Amino acid sequence: MIDPILIERAELRVITLPLHRPFVTSFGVQRERELVLVRLFTNLGEGWGECPSLAEPVYTHEFTAGALAVLRDHLLPRLAGPIAGPSRVAPALAGVKGHRAAKSALEMAVLDVWLRARSTSLADHLGAERTRVAVGVSIGIHETIPGLLADVEKKIAEGYARIKLKIRPGWDVEPVRAVRKRFGDDVPLQVDANAAYALSDARRLAELDEFGLLLVEQPLAEGDLVQHAELARRLRTPLCLDESIESVHDTAAAIALGSCRIVNIKPGRVGGYLEARRIHDLARANGVAVWCGGLIESGFGRAANLALAGLPGFVLPGDTSPSLHYFPFDVTAPFEMADGHIDVPAGPGLGVEPDPEGLGRATARRETVVVGR
Repeated sequence: MIDPILIERAELRVITLPLHRPFVTSFGVQRERELVLVRLFTNLGEGWGECPSLAEPVYTHEFTAGALAVLRDHLLPRLAGPIAGPSRVAPALAGVKGHRAAKSALEMAVLDVWLRARSTSLADHLGAERTRVAVGVSIGIHETIPGLLADVEKKIAEGYARIKLKIRPGWDVEPVRAVRKRFGDDVPLQVDANAAYALSDARRLAELDEFGLLLVEQPLAEGDLVQHAELARRLRTPLCLDESIESVHDTAAAIALGSCRIVNIKPGRVGGYLEARRIHDLARANGVAVWCGGLIESGFGRAANLALAGLPGFVLPGDTSPSLHYFPFDVTAPFEMADGHIDVPAGPGLGVEPDPEGLGRATARRETVVVGR
């Protein structure tokens, strides 16, 4: 029997990782990735977590400065007493509304501590059945179609198992047609709208049916489950929900309404890896495919996502590309891809260790919060 976790203090660290090139989506342009890392110091050892909110509240309501404030002032104080296990983190934090990315960071760090003390990997704890997972890549919006085609050609040559194109009104049918014409129908291809369309755009979106896409991801606004169900009836291409899914309850509603046939599970968006597993289990029981999305995480978040992607219901390649695809360096040892796959970390906890040099280069600020007294 291992004692409950007692958190003594937490280090909150803001890191900035420069991107090789700007990443353009329907909601904005990222030139660097700002993240919050949480390092817990406990009676059982240390653990790391990652909050994948963006610098500005453009993807969800969460953003870096807000995540720091809610972690420091509202979430960490609620973990001041003994924690019987990772499953008790979410109930302890439930009094704080929303802020799922910040909550996921604390749950991840507690999982890291708890599982290291038990010499158990996160993959084993979640129930992963694969030791390596297929990797897809997400390609942002380009200024020109020739530039897009050059980027896709490079990613195919690197061996990615699936290509995802970001789309928005004015950049949708033509770039997809160009990619299909250049590279053929055998390339697994999907598109992601990041909620950029309305139901009135159904006819335009239906033009994507001719290209044999794996899915159209989140075409409509987050709360539009009913409208997504109507759109799903008008398209042959399967709809996938992303931003609309923040919990297992959202997943149940989407399945009941027929809003999607596929779900993109992002642990930071749903509040953590245990909720992500519940969504996986529900979707699998109802014949709905899932895959693991990405928020351009550092090596900590990427390691945990790879563990999740090893579960049996993750039947489509995820956005789990090696971090050096995005960054010139990382804060852990970089993952390597071979034959379109990456190995699931098998070490205890997250299965990765911080890289002191990378952490030093990336750290913009840090503060210590005393939790236990």
